[in-house]
Amino acid sequence: MTEKGRKKAITALKIIISAALIYFIFTKIDFKDVWETLKKSDPLYLFLALLFFVLSKLIAAFRLNGYFHQIGAKLSHLSNLRLYLLGMFYNLFLPGGIGGDAYKGYVVQKAYQPGTKKVVSSLLLDRLSGMLLLFMYACGLALLSENSFLQPFFWLFLAAIPLSAIVFWFVNKMFFPTVLPVFWQSFGYSALVQLAQLGCVLFILNALSIELDTLEYLFVFLVSSIVSVIPLTIGGIGSREVTFLYGAEWLGLNENFSISISFTFFMITALTSFFGIWYHFKKPDLESVDHSK
Repeated sequence: MTEKGRKKAITALKIIISAALIYFIFTKIDFKDVWETLKKSDPLYLFLALLFFVLSKLIAAFRLNGYFHQIGAKLSHLSNLRLYLLGMFYNLFLPGGIGGDAYKGYVVQKAYQPGTKKVVSSLLLDRLSGMLLLFMYACGLALLSENSFLQPFFWLFLAAIPLSAIVFWFVNKMFFPTVLPVFWQSFGYSALVQLAQLGCVLFILNALSIELDTLEYLFVFLVSSIVSVIPLTIGGIGSREVTFLYGAEWLGLNENFSISISFTFFMITALTSFFGIWYHFKKPDLESVDHSK
């Protein structure tokens, strides 16, 4: 099988998995109830949720640019933001083509020649840094929750928070020493990114008039965000919803509310990502900054 054929086969498989998961979800819930919940959503809170999601992506773009600068690719923040938005569009709307991360890596390597290994390492660590904070915040919310399902794991969650940070730091030091100087900067950006996304989900909860079990819904959202990174579906479609479905079942939450939260977050993600189509037709010029001045 050619490389092009292999990519098409993988894309087709992802589409099938996403479709199968969505179908499975609709066999488990009453979509009419979900639709009624969505129809009653407050547009003001939805707008605030959109703003906080956009804020999270702006901060995430700054985090990635910190890695790029460390390997010698001195993109201006504006150029990087444009490239980041285009990557979001590719990840969600053009799954059959080049992926968003792969495209960013290709462009940066072509323009600055820092080395393919360094570029790939930067993109990988950018993702892992975000996942680290997702995990740490999820553990923190689990500690605060009084849910009977989570309580038996209290000490495990407590130990996992510092341990995960220490392990990730040693992984950076041993395998990615080139970008180790920006470890704590990236850590700080990731903390802000996930805080902004938690703010986004809080506004979604308010928009849907969900007043109970706030910590538990936020916990499930963070876990679903980790699961959605696994490249088994298109843009995490299906995997996030299944996580919300089973999270609701295990934590005793309202399943229709959970799916409504997931769908709303996806629509906000899709709306934001769609604006990257502008840079698909008009590829962004990469401008550099000179720190020596």
